[in-house]
Amino acid sequence: MKKAVRILAAAVLVLGAVACSSAKKMAELADNVIVSCNPAVLECIGGSIDPTVTVTYPANYFHPKAILEVTPVIVYDGGESKMAPLMYQGEKVKDNYKVVPKAGGTVSEKLHFDFVDGMEKSHLELRGVAKYKNKSIKLPTKKVADGVNTTYMLVKAGGIVPLQPDGYEAILKQTAEGQILYKVNSADVRNSELKGQSIKNFQNALDEIKNNERKTLVGTEVVAYASPEGGEKLNRKLSDNRSKTADKAWDKVVKGKDVADPEVRSIGQDWEGFQELVQNSDIRDKDLILRVLSMYSDPAVRESEIKNMSSVYTELKNDVLPELRRARFIANVEFKNYTADELVKMIDDDIDVLDEPALLHAATLVNDLDKQVKIYNKAINKYDSDKARFNLGVAYLNAGDLQNASKAFAKVENKDEDLNNALGVIALRNGDYATATSYFKKAGTNIAKANQGVIDILSGDYNKAVEDLKDAPGCCNNTVLAYILTNQLDKASAAAKCKDARVNYLRAVIAARQGKMDEVKTYLDQVAKQDKALAERATKDVEFAEYYK
Repeated sequence: MKKAVRILAAAVLVLGAVACSSAKKMAELADNVIVSCNPAVLECIGGSIDPTVTVTYPANYFHPKAILEVTPVIVYDGGESKMAPLMYQGEKVKDNYKVVPKAGGTVSEKLHFDFVDGMEKSHLELRGVAKYKNKSIKLPTKKVADGVNTTYMLVKAGGIVPLQPDGYEAILKQTAEGQILYKVNSADVRNSELKGQSIKNFQNALDEIKNNERKTLVGTEVVAYASPEGGEKLNRKLSDNRSKTADKAWDKVVKGKDVADPEVRSIGQDWEGFQELVQNSDIRDKDLILRVLSMYSDPAVRESEIKNMSSVYTELKNDVLPELRRARFIANVEFKNYTADELVKMIDDDIDVLDEPALLHAATLVNDLDKQVKIYNKAINKYDSDKARFNLGVAYLNAGDLQNASKAFAKVENKDEDLNNALGVIALRNGDYATATSYFKKAGTNIAKANQGVIDILSGDYNKAVEDLKDAPGCCNNTVLAYILTNQLDKASAAAKCKDARVNYLRAVIAARQGKMDEVKTYLDQVAKQDKALAERATKDVEFAEYYK
């Protein structure tokens, strides 16, 4: 009995030694296992790291009855991230893992890790454990890849929503006018006309222009007309004669004033003036009159129709046609609008004086959100300004207040491409890429395409990003980045026209990929002066591994 026990114990020891030897042999021969990774440098796309690891086992390596447990791990500053183990088995193992034959073989695995801050400086390794029966032996750890490329994260991801133009002009074109009227078929200037209120107002306006430091007289005109009920040839001659007599009368009108000689013009029949006066009149059938007369392109026929209508509609004869037998005296003026400093001061001291364009422009001159809100609300309440509603939303958006931005945009009445783009940017910032894409498509502008380019980059669709960003205004950073991500380095260099820190950083990336280390230093030195956080990022960036080694 004792002998039998000794024999059994010896058998167990032998089996244990065989088991240990089988697993140990796999550990000893681990250097013969070939491991590769695609990409060789890990890359983060859309927040994920998804490399493919390929392992080639040589012949006679994998024991037919062994199980191999492989754990992919990214080791980085501050921690490590593990995947669930990958399981393999020999040919004679009755389990459901991937089989590696004794004759050798190759297996490929798609790995997945969620990016964590710190992984920029890291490496991927495989940790293996060989198991045979109840014995386990750790295999030597195999380093597979270095670092995680996070270049796509240099995207400016906030989206672009420009303010709608305020229409404010530094110099306003203005005119001051007076006129004299003539009798039917006459070119004689009556003294009563030169003493009339229209001419007095014109003379007063000339004095006011001279005394107003904001106004500059840049030119004067005398323009003569004839009413359109006479013959074309007659009216042309009549208009010419009126221009001559009006030119002589000009000297009397501006006597004693420092005013340059006018440009004198003769218009002939005043069909445009006729249309304007009729449209602004109280004549019962004015729309019908204008519609009928507009049917005739022949001036002679139109003249005849005007005469006929004047006999029916006495307002034409008594009120409209006499006003067209005239000469206009015109002063062309440039008005120097409020300066930026004046507008800023008037916001607090005299905001009620400002018109809609001035209010919209004033809001762009202050950085304080509360003041911007005050100004835009003034324009909304006083002028029912839809531009102010939209620009108020932009102000909130620029301040990062998505809730109030959404409320402001909801009140915009003009549902145009600008609004669709703005709503798309709000969706983008909320991480709702599907809704953002829908709005950007509806907007259809180059700016909306540029914003779609942000989504393309964040989603890893770099080729589409190039297409969406190629015509984008004001997107130098993202355009350069898209070219880099598609390895179009020459185009990236050509597009890098901005001088800010992030674009200089991208210039350094381009230089590093081209092996131009002197240029890398030049651009990173500029980055260090412009943005300390970006300069610190560079020290951990795998793009500059050769530069910092």
